[in-house]
Amino acid sequence: MTTRRDQPASRRARSSTAGRGSRKSGPGGQRPPGPDQDALPGVRYDGDRQAGRSAGGGWVAPFADDGRPAAAAAEPDPEVVARQICLRLLASAPKTRAQLAAVLRRRGIPDTTADAVLTRFADVKLIDDKLFAAAWVESRHYSRGLAGRALGAELRQRGVEAADISEALEQLDPEQELQTARALVERKLAATRGQPFPARLRRLVGTLARRGYPQALAYRVVREALDRELADADQGLGDAAAGWDFGDLAEPEPEDEAAAW
Repeated sequence: MTTRRDQPASRRARSSTAGRGSRKSGPGGQRPPGPDQDALPGVRYDGDRQAGRSAGGGWVAPFADDGRPAAAAAEPDPEVVARQICLRLLASAPKTRAQLAAVLRRRGIPDTTADAVLTRFADVKLIDDKLFAAAWVESRHYSRGLAGRALGAELRQRGVEAADISEALEQLDPEQELQTARALVERKLAATRGQPFPARLRRLVGTLARRGYPQALAYRVVREALDRELADADQGLGDAAAGWDFGDLAEPEPEDEAAAW
């Protein structure tokens, strides 16, 4: 039996060349490049698409049946994306329906899809504007001392409906607001000592006004606090109010109060 070694050298060379030629699959006698080699520009080899290798030598994602990259063909479901966005936001803090809708709109979620998702969340009580408003009023009133006017404005900014706002504010009666205003003034009173009387008055009234208290109520509470402080010091009005016209401290009429704000 004749072996390859027994064949003449010329015949072995021809056989070796023919064997290599049978494995050629690229143009110009080029073998398809390996993973660590660059392909020739503009050359496309057999199996490029299946292997995910581009003609330029870069690696690309697999292709879908329609010719697009698989990543582009498998676009996420807007409803799934909307649910994920809402759950992530609600995990950090309570939100109103209007707040969530605004975020979904900015993220490009269609309005019909967003409405369907938010309706489902409302059905299972993951969002509840009425409960949100009640909790907001209680928390912000006792922690920040905000009056009903300021609380209502904050809830309107968050898209809560007027009926839910009114119901939430009903838990704040006028006596409760008066007590909270007095406590606020008492806390700020010491920080104004040593200042001219008119400056103290303006500063303390401004403290209440920024928290939404009516002007007439703010003047009355501040006057009571200053008079009480002077009486406790057994100085009467003394020199602290020298040169101040107390007629300016008269509580404004309702129509004047509306104009002042």
